[in-house]
Amino acid sequence: MTEYDYDKHQAAANTIRGLAMDAVQKANSGHPGMPMGMADVATVLWTRYLKHEPDHPDWPDRDRFVLSAGHGSMLLYSLLYLSGYEGMTLEELQNFRQWGSKTPGHPEYGHAKGVEMTTGPLGQGISAAVGMALAEGMLAERFNQPNYDIVDHYTYVIASDGDLMEGISHEACSLAGHLGLGKLIVFYDDNSISIDGSTDISFTEDVLKRFDAYGWHTELIDGHDPTAIIAAIEIAQSVSDQPSIIACRTKIGFGSPHKEGTSSAHGEPLGEEEIILTKQALGLPLDQKFYVAEGVKDSFSRDGSQYAAWHHLWEKYAEAFPKSAMAYQDALAGKLPADLEEILPKFEVGKAAGTRVFSGQVIVALAPHMPSLIGGSADLTGSNKTNIPDTTDVQRDNFGGRYIRFGVREHGMGAILNGLTLHGGFRPFGGTFLVFSDYMRGSIRLAAIMGLPVIYIFSHDGIGVGEDGPTHQPIEQLTSLRLIPNMTVIRPADGTETAFAWQAALENKIGPTALILSRQGVPTLEETNNSALRGAYILSDQEDPQVILIGTGTEVHIALKAQELLSQRGVSARVISMPSWELFDRQPIEYQDTVLPPHLPARVSVEAGVTCGWKKYVGDQGVAIGLDRFGASAPYARVYEELGITAEAIATAAEALLVED
Repeated sequence: MTEYDYDKHQAAANTIRGLAMDAVQKANSGHPGMPMGMADVATVLWTRYLKHEPDHPDWPDRDRFVLSAGHGSMLLYSLLYLSGYEGMTLEELQNFRQWGSKTPGHPEYGHAKGVEMTTGPLGQGISAAVGMALAEGMLAERFNQPNYDIVDHYTYVIASDGDLMEGISHEACSLAGHLGLGKLIVFYDDNSISIDGSTDISFTEDVLKRFDAYGWHTELIDGHDPTAIIAAIEIAQSVSDQPSIIACRTKIGFGSPHKEGTSSAHGEPLGEEEIILTKQALGLPLDQKFYVAEGVKDSFSRDGSQYAAWHHLWEKYAEAFPKSAMAYQDALAGKLPADLEEILPKFEVGKAAGTRVFSGQVIVALAPHMPSLIGGSADLTGSNKTNIPDTTDVQRDNFGGRYIRFGVREHGMGAILNGLTLHGGFRPFGGTFLVFSDYMRGSIRLAAIMGLPVIYIFSHDGIGVGEDGPTHQPIEQLTSLRLIPNMTVIRPADGTETAFAWQAALENKIGPTALILSRQGVPTLEETNNSALRGAYILSDQEDPQVILIGTGTEVHIALKAQELLSQRGVSARVISMPSWELFDRQPIEYQDTVLPPHLPARVSVEAGVTCGWKKYVGDQGVAIGLDRFGASAPYARVYEELGITAEAIATAAEALLVED
């Protein structure tokens, strides 16, 4: 172990404290306490252990650093500035929390180089970090060769009491222990303070005992003692078969004479007078704001040797294993098969199955051509049809597998999918019932904010669940997912549309995609085609249509039956299949007007869910048939009949519109 310069450490840690105090005070908003309390831990990690290269921020073998306690964002911004990341200037620190700055209130992925993920919603960072560490292990298993460890890095996390209180962290950390993710190291900021006061008022569990029960390696240290921090990191690095959590006993607002160790240091500026007293205590100059002590940036600088060594190894690897090198590059680039549409299965017209079954067959077809396609289910593999054939499960002794058994951990699964995607090298999907997407909401929202192309397989999409009743019959979930910006929701009508829904999901570069799939069987139609990629299209038309019937998913088939009834009654109708609002809304207005001509205002939509939002497509004069109530327990056909989702109801509504007209 090389000698550690404690004087330089103190100067660096106190510089971080000063930057945090000044930035929060200038913004008159923010959280100075955590950066001040964890400055010692962060300084040791970033100056001595973290493998990163500011000049190559996307270097694939860099260590990942996740500030799960995202409210303490000034800690990360200070570290990025002191380390020399392009764009993170002193002016950006001075513009903390201001419009257009690279220093928003919580770290945001894509705003500044070196920010590995958007954090702030507590529990999300530590849980996504499990996915990052899992990705590292899986890539290492696939691509490393003897003496060629091109994938060999750690995932470090700073987490708070709040992160560990949130239920999502329990789910993800339990799975991390089960998998033995030895390259995941968490620093727990054990400062005993939350917004409401001492954590003793609500949080008295023994955290380390809990993590010990999960199968983690645990340590307790003084978070202000560099010697203890160094020793703890090196011990954690030596434990290769368990993730590690280091509980760092710290003082929030360290150095503040009147606010150290108090909840008032958590989420508000210290105040000018208290900052002066704190700077006096820390030995910082009183007449300079945003002061950076001489030589501090040198402590954080990198000479490029780690990156150069890896790059040299990579060149030798590419020469020795050219096929593997190309596959690794393709995986990191997220390359799709050039003949994707040809790979998709073709389904026999008339053959009936749930769209979840068709989705499973798409996975079977894609898997041999997309090695980066991995996924799993929240203990619903047989129901979601998510299994990847001819492969094995990912387990602690088999990171070469492709199928992840997430267990009954929907929220943890959502965050882990985010981490796998952020790390790079895989295209992950995760499955559960649509009604349980509520458990994943926070993770889904973050995926959308970050623009991550995660794929969600949500089966059992409505009242067709039948006998399981209203607890398992999603009514509002479909519309609620559509409300999320950057989210693409696709509810296919049959096998053909399901195949193209997968194509749309894989090609989506805007954000996550939710595939909404049925349990009840529907026949594959002769008329469905790749126009599904446009979100909506004319499925069945009649001469001079008087009314337009719009359906999604299994209700498209009911709309077709309604068209037959109307035809028998002398009414001409057009049937539109609209698997995706979002894909349709992205089409040129000329195409939209072709599908839904403005001169045909008589429109009826049908979807077995809440009617909210359909007015956009049926207009003021149209009718939305759906369910603005919860479902019921009975065989699914009876539920549809009793709740009015029938061809007769659609036809009657259409006729009424024409009478009114």
